[in-house]
Amino acid sequence: MKKSVFNIAALFLGLTAFSQNIQTVTNSKGPVLGYSADSGVKILIVGGNKFKDLNKNGKLDKYEDWRLPVDERAKDLASKMSVEQIAGLMLYSGHQSVPAPAEGFRAGKYNGMFYKESGAKAFDLTDQQKKFLKEDNLRHVLVTTVESPEIAAKWSNNIQAYIEGLGLGIPANNSTDPRHSATVTAEFNEGAGGQISLWPDGLAMGATFDPELVKKFGNIAAQEYRALGISTALSPQIDLGTEPRWYRIAYVFSESPELTADLGRGYIDGFQTTIGSKNGWGNKSVNAMVKHWPGGGPEEGGRDGHWAMGKFAVYPGNNFQNHVKPFTEGAFKLNGGTKEASAVMPYYTISFNQDTKNGENVGNGYSKYLITDLLRGKYKYDGVVCTDWLITADEPKSPGGFAGKPWGAEKLSIAQRHYKVLEAGVDQFGGNNDKAPVLEAYQMGVKEHGEKAYRAKFEQSAVRLLRNFFRTGLFENPYVNVEETKKIVGNPEFMKAGYEAQVKSIVMLKNKANILPIKERKTVYIPKRYSPATFNWWGVYTGPSLEYPVDIEKVKKHFNVTDDPAKADFALVFVKSPHSEEGGYSEIDAKEGRNGYVPISLQYQTYTATEAREKSIAAGDPVVAPNVHDRTFKNKTSTATNFTDLLAIENAYKAMNGKPVIVSITASKPMIFNEFEKHADAILMNFNVSNQAVVDIVTGKYEPSGLLPLQMPANMATVEKQKEDVPYDMETHKDSEGHNYDFGYGMNWSGVIKDARTQKYHKQ
Repeated sequence: MKKSVFNIAALFLGLTAFSQNIQTVTNSKGPVLGYSADSGVKILIVGGNKFKDLNKNGKLDKYEDWRLPVDERAKDLASKMSVEQIAGLMLYSGHQSVPAPAEGFRAGKYNGMFYKESGAKAFDLTDQQKKFLKEDNLRHVLVTTVESPEIAAKWSNNIQAYIEGLGLGIPANNSTDPRHSATVTAEFNEGAGGQISLWPDGLAMGATFDPELVKKFGNIAAQEYRALGISTALSPQIDLGTEPRWYRIAYVFSESPELTADLGRGYIDGFQTTIGSKNGWGNKSVNAMVKHWPGGGPEEGGRDGHWAMGKFAVYPGNNFQNHVKPFTEGAFKLNGGTKEASAVMPYYTISFNQDTKNGENVGNGYSKYLITDLLRGKYKYDGVVCTDWLITADEPKSPGGFAGKPWGAEKLSIAQRHYKVLEAGVDQFGGNNDKAPVLEAYQMGVKEHGEKAYRAKFEQSAVRLLRNFFRTGLFENPYVNVEETKKIVGNPEFMKAGYEAQVKSIVMLKNKANILPIKERKTVYIPKRYSPATFNWWGVYTGPSLEYPVDIEKVKKHFNVTDDPAKADFALVFVKSPHSEEGGYSEIDAKEGRNGYVPISLQYQTYTATEAREKSIAAGDPVVAPNVHDRTFKNKTSTATNFTDLLAIENAYKAMNGKPVIVSITASKPMIFNEFEKHADAILMNFNVSNQAVVDIVTGKYEPSGLLPLQMPANMATVEKQKEDVPYDMETHKDSEGHNYDFGYGMNWSGVIKDARTQKYHKQ
């Protein structure tokens, strides 16, 4: 009987069933509605249109009415939410892996057991996820690694079905850090390299100098994200790469404010725009959370703000305004109908001495001057502001440890930090699954400002947050069709577009005697690359290895391969840019009675910082290093962990005995070329794309077209003398052919590239 009743209802409503007991309902002149048959949600019919009764009160509320403007719906829902529900909306989860591992910061259990012992399916929700979704009212979930696109889609559907029947029926706004890049190096690009189209990222995309290509990427990536159940991108990173030693310079577009603004605009337009929509927004849109306000690039000495050792951004060139430009001239001035990036993330850093109103030196997410006075006031931004992850958590026991990042608020309690963040004008807390400190902060606000005023403040944040749900159609249908997901994510067309973009990002720096391309079937010597033992972002150890840096079987399709340089016609040497394991801070140096700060070198050979600052611009660790008042590393020494890459080039040059040597560099930041450039007949530089793309340029299948998105310094002395906040202020390397490795430089088969890109984007 029940089955026949359901069939009649389905026929009347236009219902379609697909996996996981999810139903869809069509409107003749409106959106398709999707809901779980197990959630208790019913369909209301009003004026011939169908609506979801999310709060199950039997009537059509404004927030359920898809005909109304987004702001009207958001304000109606915010007014109905309890303080506890708004506090949950303000949370942004820690990193979630599908399925959850048994250890590490993404660990989770299934019915009290780890995944492998639990009998759970890979797409089931963990105990921890159920808790923060139900008890903490969390609705913003950060997704990292997934077993497959199909598993990701099913997991997303499970989340939506689980929470649809709770309270007001607010769906989940799932998000991701960049997951289209070819490599995985840190917690902020951990989703990279999955079964998805692979594109250039950061400096690699910047090297194309092509905003339209970036927009195309955004459009394709958005299709793949929505197919995975993801509706927010924690990107792009539009900090300026003005400090060449900075760890995260690999993920910025450029040191040029103009180029970065244009690429950032293209990226966000591509992600946020649903093609054919009147105002740009729609169910194909992905919210872009642009980062990091007001620019995280000018880190003193290149040390990064994820650690206390790098908590200060400095402005010795008084160039703060240039770092704001990619936001004000790019992310907030889109060409498309969505008009501006839907969310902004401030960086961890203390923008040292930039608060001209209060004189306060606190992390950007704590700064009322940077958030309320500048971002909200001067620049009229009314989108979501979300802190970077864990700024309210306690810091580690050492300036080089990895934990919370409460810079400038180290001595406050966790609840007090939340309150200070709210008072600064921020709406959301990245990496916090727990509503309790938000509710404590609310009570502090009530005590200081009164219940009415602080309730209104919470509702204002709720409206900003809810807009991003309504704009992207999540209230109408948060579910994905798993079969469509399998067809969309990583399909051949998208993979081909991504690969061709990778090729376009490769920069040819040198081509002596036009050695490239090599189209004949010659014999090549490719030395194996030694990778030293390393500790990754989380301190996990990886042992040393010696292996080919490229798929030799693919190389054999073009060339004969030999391990004997004497039998080779040319050598192809793959190396990586110099890497410093310490990142600017040494626990050993600190234990030996010094301040712990050491130089970050951009050269392979041992480097002594004789030209470094006598005294650091900023200092101060009131909890873990209260006696350190100077962070200078003058006259200290460091050696790149991969100095064997230099030996590989030198030994290949010697072994080839005058025969051509081609060097392919995978770079994560600028580097010093004067150590080896004279030993190379040709140099190809890429910023973390596949080595196969390099081989395709060597063989002439593609012509190089990339341009340097930032300067390559002549030596470490010019690196020490440059100002962290100023672009284009280094002496650049001049090679044996008389070419300067400067911003905008690159070669094709005809010589140095001079085209519309180099004419538009140049040093100013």
